[in-house]
Amino acid sequence: MKLFKSIKWRLQLWYGLILVVVLAGFGTTAYVLESSRQFRKLDEELHNRIGVIGNSLRRQQPRGPNGNRPPRRQNPDEPPFDGPPPGQFPSDDPQGRNARPPARFALLPEDAYFFEAADPFGYYFRIQTRDGHELARSTNAPDADNVVYQNGPLVKINHPPDVAKPAGNGNDGDEKLEGNGGSLKSPLGRVGPAWMRGTFREVQVETPAGDTILVGKNISPELKELRLVAYTLSSVGVGILLLGLTGGWWLVSRSLRPVADISDTAVKISAGDLSQRINVAEAESELGQLAMVLNSTFARLETAFAQQKQFASDAAHELRTPVSVMLTQTQTSLNRERDAASYKQTVEACQRAAQRMRKLIESLLALARFDAGQEVLQQQRFDLSKTIGDCAELVQPLAEERGVKIFVEAEPLEITGDSGRLAQVITNLLTNAIQYNRSEGEVRVTLDPQNGLAVLTVVDTGQGIAAENLPSVFGRFFRADQSRTGAGNAGLGLAITKAIIEAHGGTIEVTSTENVGTTFTVRLPI
Repeated sequence: MKLFKSIKWRLQLWYGLILVVVLAGFGTTAYVLESSRQFRKLDEELHNRIGVIGNSLRRQQPRGPNGNRPPRRQNPDEPPFDGPPPGQFPSDDPQGRNARPPARFALLPEDAYFFEAADPFGYYFRIQTRDGHELARSTNAPDADNVVYQNGPLVKINHPPDVAKPAGNGNDGDEKLEGNGGSLKSPLGRVGPAWMRGTFREVQVETPAGDTILVGKNISPELKELRLVAYTLSSVGVGILLLGLTGGWWLVSRSLRPVADISDTAVKISAGDLSQRINVAEAESELGQLAMVLNSTFARLETAFAQQKQFASDAAHELRTPVSVMLTQTQTSLNRERDAASYKQTVEACQRAAQRMRKLIESLLALARFDAGQEVLQQQRFDLSKTIGDCAELVQPLAEERGVKIFVEAEPLEITGDSGRLAQVITNLLTNAIQYNRSEGEVRVTLDPQNGLAVLTVVDTGQGIAAENLPSVFGRFFRADQSRTGAGNAGLGLAITKAIIEAHGGTIEVTSTENVGTTFTVRLPI
């Protein structure tokens, strides 16, 4: 599906999944902690009321004149003890642990407020003898025959579902009550954990005499409060999720907006409008920085296309002139019969035009090879000062013709490179310095080692170059003097010179002052 191939939707789905997991984990943890707190508090209250019932039972057991309690029944089949005969209070159990509860039981006035008899949601109790007879119960205790519990109908309360009988031999009445709600000193046995029956939460304990005390509470209000907590957490979670997804969608859309701008700009550029640029309002972001790089690339691309267009136009213009000369000469010769001398002149004119075309084509091919990185340079050690001397000697006739003096100050200095190509560079610079110099002018050539580089300077005293033309000096088909269109002056010499210098890992710079002179500085690695 295209939906899952979209970066925006992938980020949104991943962000939403993480948000759902975090919110669900937080909500579940909060609900569990709140429910645990509620049930722990309820269980503590239930255990406390177990202790209240146990204390009431102890205080209501019958005693003799000497303070002794009656003995525990030895035979389980005997009828419940309903008080000893007058004067019979055995003293073999001075702690009264095995004493039976009274035949009738009622909460003492100081303990009655622990059980809200008139409140259906208050605490209640039930006391059963070990043979299953109910000894006492509070008025708000649920009717065992009419209550449907989670684990089926009510069974005998000293066998609650999933609750083990207390351990012990009846002699550990002073130990702490252990359960979900904490601990409490009690004269009874160990209190088992609390359990749920429908909406009733109950806990029970078996006395040393074998009877069972059950204390419980209808926790419908607490369960309703927990459901409200769950609804609140769910509502807040859904609200945060919607807010987070909306904010995430806005953030992702805003973050990926430069991508759409890049795509739109690329489409316009591919249609031929190279002047288009990407909006870089958020230049500090990663995509903003990418947009700036692409804008720079587009600018260079536009410049390259403009140069290519201009180059093709200039090349066509330069080639048109010799071709026109050749066509004119041949057409004139063919119009009527001529003598041998006229034909010779025609052939010589065509030859000069052809040589100019060949030179221009060779220069264009050289530039193309340098641009493509296909020009192979002969890397060898040679003395650059000797190459400079040879080039100066080569252009000496041209200098004498124009009345220009050449001065060379070059110390012996060896470098690694293509001596032939570098000789072409020096020859081009010297030729330009002579051609654009004034009569009786000078050309000074110096060579010095500086900071690991061979620094070659060519200074002339010619007419100079206008400041607005300096950036274009190394451009292809550039002429400072547009009237100079003679043979060998196609405007490619300095372009080829710059390409050769850069292929050797060097640089070339030009400075000029009109009517004072021009200085070319070449730096090559030694």
